[in-house]
Amino acid sequence: MILGFIGTGKISSSIIYGIFNSKLKVKRIYISSRNRNIAKKLAKKFKQVKILYNNQEIINKSSTIILGITPNVGNKILSKLKFSKNKKIISLISTINLEKLKKITKNKNIIRAIPLPPIEINKGPIVICPPNKNAKNLFKYLGTVIEIRNENLSYKFWSTASIMATYYEILNASSNWLIKKGINKNVANNYIAELFLSLSQDAVNKKSQGFKKLVADSQTPNGLNMQVLKELQKGKFYTKFIKALENINRRINK
Repeated sequence: MILGFIGTGKISSSIIYGIFNSKLKVKRIYISSRNRNIAKKLAKKFKQVKILYNNQEIINKSSTIILGITPNVGNKILSKLKFSKNKKIISLISTINLEKLKKITKNKNIIRAIPLPPIEINKGPIVICPPNKNAKNLFKYLGTVIEIRNENLSYKFWSTASIMATYYEILNASSNWLIKKGINKNVANNYIAELFLSLSQDAVNKKSQGFKKLVADSQTPNGLNMQVLKELQKGKFYTKFIKALENINRRINK
């Protein structure tokens, strides 16, 4: 397998680290020099990774091309590149749909994927649309593949994937609160990380029960968990959260 990355940002870097943390065998990975610091670090760490300074050369030398660029960059450069019909394309671009991608690349062998940074440790969901054997054979080593046929439905996953910073800010706020109360920073960070890790693993183990049941089971009448939940509900925290998801969904669907 020979992969080529157009764009070498955070998510492309995470995929590459994930590949070398997995059992997936790759012959060569070509990466662009767009983010020089990340590109140099990857090339130095992994002997199979080589930096190329021309996007067309990356395409020509790769069997599967991964588009890890922003929508603005994609709209500027993709129409200037030539993708032969035998090239397999995986787009990570959030707001350029399949129809437009096929039109500007003049290639029908293209799918969209939604990997997240934990792919670096071979964890997390990876949505691919539409179902594709080549993409699945790549990503199945790097996380949990979820195949979606309907592109409009796949947009909903882009929306929920946008909660990462919010999740980490909850961890950050919780840890900072402990630190302000006199807890050592390392102790606070370790406690919060382990707390949320255990809650996430419990949710994975009990997902068949439904998350509503976990909400109920984690409370006792007039208990501490119930108090925090009610205060957040009263402040319309979850209403605002859903509104933010709706706003992202509208943005992606434009």
